[in-house]
Amino acid sequence: MFASQFMPCSECGASVERSASHAHQCDPARRVDFRMFAMRAEIAEIEDRIVEYLESPPGRFESWVAARDLRSRKT
Repeated sequence: MFASQFMPCSECGASVERSASHAHQCDPARRVDFRMFAMRAEIAEIEDRIVEYLESPPGRFESWVAARDLRSRKT
């Protein structure tokens, strides 16, 4: 088996040549995308929890209050 010439950056996931890894600088946008991808399960769980909360009596009440406040601001 042979060793790859390229390895993924642990911070942004970019394919970086081993001999040039010391000179690699992560692109901030790529770093954010890479971290969001790594957190996809947690993000999906948060979305599920928000939906669950908004369907509960306290969540429905907060939604109603928010909608009422928005309507009162428009007038």
